[in-house]
Amino acid sequence: MGGNRRVEYSLCADKPLMHIPVRIVLVETSHPGNIGASARAMKTMGLKDLVLVRPKVFPSADATARASGADEILRSARVVDSFTEAIGDCGFVVGSSARLRGLAWPTIDPKTCAHSIWEHLGSNQVAIVMGPEHSGLTNEYLGRCQRLVHIPSNPAYSSLNLAMAVQVLCYELRLAYPQYKPLKGRHDERLASAGELESFHKHLEDVLYNVGFLRTGQSRQLKLRLRKIFHRAMPDESEINILRGILSALDPRKKPK
Repeated sequence: MGGNRRVEYSLCADKPLMHIPVRIVLVETSHPGNIGASARAMKTMGLKDLVLVRPKVFPSADATARASGADEILRSARVVDSFTEAIGDCGFVVGSSARLRGLAWPTIDPKTCAHSIWEHLGSNQVAIVMGPEHSGLTNEYLGRCQRLVHIPSNPAYSSLNLAMAVQVLCYELRLAYPQYKPLKGRHDERLASAGELESFHKHLEDVLYNVGFLRTGQSRQLKLRLRKIFHRAMPDESEINILRGILSALDPRKKPK
């Protein structure tokens, strides 16, 4: 699917933006009211694609009550069993993290996040991922995001409600929209999807184990650092296919004895 056109966007005074095609993914949300309040936050800013990964309770009357008129977003929300299902078709994934968990990972503020998302929309499905209220996203999930967004807050009291965080990020997306204009004739390769990247990383780790570079029980930090390299590069479909071809050629199990 190479050669897809990447479209950037412009807001005219007489043509207000009604819909922002960005997916919000809520992972293992414990309180259904937060799902409803997040749906309300999305609707006020023009987003409607909501995916729920293993919510504790959904559907729920609490969610509907807190949605305050955003019922259609709750009705159309997809409930999935895995993180892979939620982001598998996305070319650009941003994870929200209140705590950086000691990872030296690219971290951006909400305004920078919004601009980066608009730059990747057009040829790519984009998702913003939010973790459980009390623990946030695990390192495993953070490691599958190309960027991490951190909302600055009072260090003495940094507890930000899930729906409030959704509201901040969606607001910045809407605020950034007027700065993007269509670039006619510009064509870009579609970025490799999260599903394609995950298959590549599994292939890479498999080969590295077989050549003796990785060993069973070795620190997961090394694997996360390897992911960081390729997330920073943001390869497209063709580049991932080239890399996987190289891995197949290097795999000692496929060489003639």
